Amino acid sequence: MSKMYEKLQKCVSIIREKTDFVPEVALVLGSGLGEYARNMDVKAEVPYSEIEGFPVSTVAGHDGRFLFGYVEKVPMVIMKGRVHYYEGYDMTDVVMPIRIMGMLGAKKVILTNAAGGVNQDFQPGDLMMITDHISTFVPSPLRGENLDELGTRFPDMSHVYDPELCEVIRKAAKKLNVPLKEGIYVQCSGPNYETPAEIRAFRGMGVDAVGMSTVCEAMAANHMGMKVCGISCITNMAAGILDQPLNHKEVQEVADRVKTTFERLVTETVMQL
Repeated sequence: MSKMYEKLQKCVSIIREKTDFVPEVALVLGSGLGEYARNMDVKAEVPYSEIEGFPVSTVAGHDGRFLFGYVEKVPMVIMKGRVHYYEGYDMTDVVMPIRIMGMLGAKKVILTNAAGGVNQDFQPGDLMMITDHISTFVPSPLRGENLDELGTRFPDMSHVYDPELCEVIRKAAKKLNVPLKEGIYVQCSGPNYETPAEIRAFRGMGVDAVGMSTVCEAMAANHMGMKVCGISCITNMAAGILDQPLNHKEVQEVADRVKTTFERLVTETVMQL
């Protein structure tokens, strides 16, 4: 048994000492969804700081705890505050929460984030369902010794974002009359925003949105057989598209403006899973 798998098992055992709740769906809250927990009938909370060896988010607006409970009678675990590669953690630590939620019982995962719009037809406030991703610009979370207990050495990535779950999101958006974009997301390392030249290159690659999370989590979840879907909130246009500098305050302001719509879409998706 690898040291990493032993570490994961230890984290799971610590959580199990605090709650025996078994989730069916995992949800990662990105920027703008930090208050989503008010939609949840919370049965247990486990702060990351109480889990030995667990990475802790250092980013403002990202709380650090697992929430266990029900959203519209669906048993869920919510990751309230993710950790990012740019915070200095190894990629294996960044995806620890995803792996732990899977080991706790979750079979499906909804990933959310704030992203920059690369597609010039997008505008701040749009919601985009992720249909595929590009992972070239960050290390693979599967690099190193394979965790055979979780998945195969060479996992297929043809359909990381499960077609059935994507159709659920489409139907949920249609039911709520929420305009929904679809596109390809690329993860960069951050914490700096990208240059205009990088954004032009991404557009040439077919990228629609850019961010600093999510892809590594999707890869880790796919590796262990979880069904994955993802939704990005386009909080700003990427560098060089508009004649203005980028700042995190704008990201937070737009995320706050559309959070009610975002929350409604997530809840309706959960109900239809």
